[in-house]
Amino acid sequence: MIIARTLALGAITVVLGAGAVRAEEPQPNDLLEATLWTQRSVEFKGNALTVYALAKIRLDQALADSKWTAAPVEQQGDYQNLPPAIVLDLDETVLDNSAYQVWNIKAGQSFSLKTWNEFCAAQISRAIPGSVEFTQYADSKGVKVFYLSNRDVVTEKDTRENMQKLGYPMGGNVDTFLMQNEQKDWGSKKGTRRAFIAKDYRILLEFGDNFGDFDDRYTSPEVDRLKFFDENRDRWGREWLVIANPTYGSFDAAPFGFDYKKSDADKRKAKWDVLEGWAGPKE
Repeated sequence: MIIARTLALGAITVVLGAGAVRAEEPQPNDLLEATLWTQRSVEFKGNALTVYALAKIRLDQALADSKWTAAPVEQQGDYQNLPPAIVLDLDETVLDNSAYQVWNIKAGQSFSLKTWNEFCAAQISRAIPGSVEFTQYADSKGVKVFYLSNRDVVTEKDTRENMQKLGYPMGGNVDTFLMQNEQKDWGSKKGTRRAFIAKDYRILLEFGDNFGDFDDRYTSPEVDRLKFFDENRDRWGREWLVIANPTYGSFDAAPFGFDYKKSDADKRKAKWDVLEGWAGPKE
């Protein structure tokens, strides 16, 4: 009888404990809606497939036009006869890392290099819809596929293995993974790496989810970012192709001037203040 009563009380405790866990409200998080859209929406998948379908058309046009280049700053000299290449950012352009964002949300954490590198080592990044098929198409056309990633060079082995399992072209005997810090002048800005490629290849297309994947001036004030964007208006959708990423990027930091030392409250206030809204109904 005592044993039975003890077991019953234990069962009640377990049920009540489970109920308490279920009743716990998720904490508010600025990343929730953007991460939900990226991971679960058919709209995100449709957007990505649209970009990569357009990319096939643009690639064929570029191959037929020897003057075509996606790197107007870095492509110098007599580039018309160089072999063709394309340049793709990795994270949120080719690889879907939304699982890392979900972990941050549910663990109440924010980005850190330590946890990010551990995530990369887990090799669980998924393919952005359309990206494997497009890169394979480019490879079949004799176009060298380069990956310019701001993942640190220490993650290169894990990144390669993750992508090889997903079916991306790996470059053969050419090192096509150009990681941050792989060479001393390969920092977060990618111009030096584009220039490295442009010495030996004609860059036909560039892909990214962040302004910095196309222009090294991405950390400029917002008014200048818009000016630089407009300067290259004719390149968007032609030589420069963008995958939508509402979870993070230079757009997120521009309102607070890329000052990451600011508190979360100050960062949120800066974003709030730059929004342009309707004045509301007339009284």
